[in-house]
Amino acid sequence: MATNGNGTKATGPRCIALVGPFQSGKTTLLEAILARTGAVPRQGTIEAGNTVGDASKEARHHKMSVELSVATTSFMGDTFTFLDCPGSVEFVHDMRAVLPAIDVAVVVCEMDEKKIPQLQLILRELEDKKIPRILFVNKIDKADAGVHDVLRLLQPASRTKLILRQLPTFKGDIITGFIDLALERAFVYKECAASEVIPLEGDVADSEKTARFSMLETLADHDDELMEQLLEDIQPPRDKVFDDLTRELREGLVCPVLMGSATRTNGVLRLLKALRHESPGIAETTKRLGVKGGNDSVVYVLKTLNTAHGGKVSVARVLGGQAADGTTFLSSEDEAGRVAGVFKLVGAATEKRGPAVLGETVALAKLDKAKTGDTLTAGKQVHASLAKAEPHPPVLAIAISAKERKDDVKLGLALNKLAEEDPSINIVHNAETHEVILWGQGEMHLRVVTERLADRFGVAIERRQPSVGYRETIRQGVVQRGRHKKQSGGHGQYGDVVLDIKPMSRGAGFSFEDKITGGVVPRNYIPSVEEGVVDALKHGPLGFPVVDLHVALVDGSYHTVDSSDMAFQTAGRIGIHDGLPQCQPVLLEPIDLVEIVCPTEATAKINALLSGRRGQILGFDTRDGWEGWDVVRAKMPESEIGDLIVEVRSATAGAGTFTFKFDHMAELTGRTADQIVAARRAAE
Repeated sequence: MATNGNGTKATGPRCIALVGPFQSGKTTLLEAILARTGAVPRQGTIEAGNTVGDASKEARHHKMSVELSVATTSFMGDTFTFLDCPGSVEFVHDMRAVLPAIDVAVVVCEMDEKKIPQLQLILRELEDKKIPRILFVNKIDKADAGVHDVLRLLQPASRTKLILRQLPTFKGDIITGFIDLALERAFVYKECAASEVIPLEGDVADSEKTARFSMLETLADHDDELMEQLLEDIQPPRDKVFDDLTRELREGLVCPVLMGSATRTNGVLRLLKALRHESPGIAETTKRLGVKGGNDSVVYVLKTLNTAHGGKVSVARVLGGQAADGTTFLSSEDEAGRVAGVFKLVGAATEKRGPAVLGETVALAKLDKAKTGDTLTAGKQVHASLAKAEPHPPVLAIAISAKERKDDVKLGLALNKLAEEDPSINIVHNAETHEVILWGQGEMHLRVVTERLADRFGVAIERRQPSVGYRETIRQGVVQRGRHKKQSGGHGQYGDVVLDIKPMSRGAGFSFEDKITGGVVPRNYIPSVEEGVVDALKHGPLGFPVVDLHVALVDGSYHTVDSSDMAFQTAGRIGIHDGLPQCQPVLLEPIDLVEIVCPTEATAKINALLSGRRGQILGFDTRDGWEGWDVVRAKMPESEIGDLIVEVRSATAGAGTFTFKFDHMAELTGRTADQIVAARRAAE
């Protein structure tokens, strides 16, 4: 199993995603990379609010990544575009959307056991998409001597074998540098400067031998020749080791582990060199994606932005041909538009440039019909979609409205633009309650969306809890007359009906039956009676729509001159309005089936949480294919699901989530029901 040349350095511009758990230091690492490669004169900090990434007002305010940041730089003559992806699970769609078109992911993490479930979520996404990955253990200057246990701590998060590329060196409990196990060299860290080579001797040399042999053993699992050399106690050539490291990284057989401190730029140069020499390039990526050959231009849209002055911008990677000013692109659905400018991106700064060639990641202006995740081509035939990241189901909702009626249209347009930029937003117009419901991935996600409405689009909004879909029904029947009689000169109005109102089984809905005999109500008026009944059922005696009842028209009378469709419609409404209060009306609340996924150690907390929210726990099982995770199932009132995600995330260190769907309507009585009815009446 020799490498057959697979260990050679990839050519062409590289596209690399920086991913990892929340607050692991991805934006700081990007800043260190840009400073080290000369793209910025000095390294900014999150605290000072002067980093290239996290340039938006919302990111600076909350001191966290809330959207994708893109920066292109060069290192030793090669072009690299880094995609700094948000770590919070609430903004994870930006990461998921870019993954298909990247060459490699740098997974930034810490020596923090609490963040292992979050790390597992990210690594699982990369593993499923077959994305090569390197682990960068950040903040080692703040870690204790337990950094020796890096593989023991981090391996449970990865289904792929982790392979330690570096061994930290200590002075007391302080990490002073590292040994590169592939190069067999020791380095000492320098503050914001390149590490210095030091002699490899004494106890350090012994530790290096043990750790290097462990690394070679892992590599040998996928290389028979290397295995034979180790069994015969032959030291493999250094080039052979690098070839194996490169091939096995690119094929996803191993995940190398590097380490450093982004704030001090320790380990950053070594990471850049590993990316330059060992990571795959555009050739491997296009092969993985199945990009068709030929000279046609093919691009994949990583992110959609609506800028204040430049209009719509599509951040895209060129996977075939080139993308130039004036190029017309097609998507699988429509003509996407004509490029009105190609731009290099370094955070919020843009720089107009010439055509983008194979492998480059750029911003393309004015592709008005292009969407995030689209595969675009300039050829006559559309290219098959290369990938599509569907957003996770939303978990939290708010009802919003413009503070001023004149901004209603403006609000609608702004929401559409935000949903175009962030497909994990879901906008629902509730026709029954006339509410605009904004669904999102969590509390911070929705907060950022509403801040953008105000800051970017100038729309002040009011927010509140969405209405719960309460209904009411009846427990007993009644026969009720409804008569509408009015005389006011000329033709009057006359309609007279007798309605037999009966309860039906839960979930049966509504049915109307015509039992008229002898023509006491002419046939042409009967549909009007039904229309009046249906209209009256929209608002029952408790204030909610009425369901699960049968209404039969059993008798009535008419006037040859004064009867009309409108009169019988009104008579039907009166019959229902007068009859329902006599039928023991009762409130119904929607019950949903909820599935929560969580780390096993949090399952007991989740069970207690569900019980405290009137949930009926149906049971829990281990999550299929996810070691150390459970799935908890329960039935729960819709009203209790409102802010459930906030407590689920709190109980699971940000890793848990849930899905839900309507199951049935259940009777609700007692104090809770009285409060709901009273609140409804107060609002009317």
